[in-house]
Amino acid sequence: MTDELFPDHPPRVLRYADFEGGPPLGPGVCGIDEAGRGPLAGPVSAGAAVLPESFPLEALADSKALSARRREESYALIVEGAVAWSVAWAYPCEIDELNILGATMMAMGRAYRGLCALLRAGGLEPPAWVYVDGNRFPDLGRPCSAVVKGDSIVPAIMAASILAKVARDRAMERYDWLYPEYGYARHKGYPTAAHRAACRALGPSPIQRMSFSYDRP
Repeated sequence: MTDELFPDHPPRVLRYADFEGGPPLGPGVCGIDEAGRGPLAGPVSAGAAVLPESFPLEALADSKALSARRREESYALIVEGAVAWSVAWAYPCEIDELNILGATMMAMGRAYRGLCALLRAGGLEPPAWVYVDGNRFPDLGRPCSAVVKGDSIVPAIMAASILAKVARDRAMERYDWLYPEYGYARHKGYPTAAHRAACRALGPSPIQRMSFSYDRP
């Protein structure tokens, strides 16, 4: 089974069993992932990465499986050693307008276009294949496959996951400087009891996702 638009392309939704020959590697492979779909406040971020074949794969994993310190260390390696990388955002007003899925696809598209701009600036071609974590992908005008649990399978997706997670955590820590009473540095906008209590006591913050229910116990 191949993609009808790109007959040499692998199936549109891939799983672990589809990678028996090993995960795709090298500068022709782009990985994309997001961070922050579940929070009640703040943007959703998306990372895109193209890695060289020589990249130290032992530094990579699903960002959620790494400690904050390990994520920061891996982030530094990715920023230094990737062929190209990009992080982009969709903001609370866009999430409220489009819904979180639509906003996530928007952020992924922005990250991919940012990555391609960097490749072109370096005289390089766009990646031949794009692998997106999950079971859906945005329209990028390139051959794409969604990879279920791809952030534990495809190294470029792992890198994108780390980029998106670290960038979003840093952004939420900066929002904490502006709105310290909401505790964003601690919970990063996720629906913790403390976050909901702050919203009930203070009302929504300026970065609240108003389409999400934030004030229930």
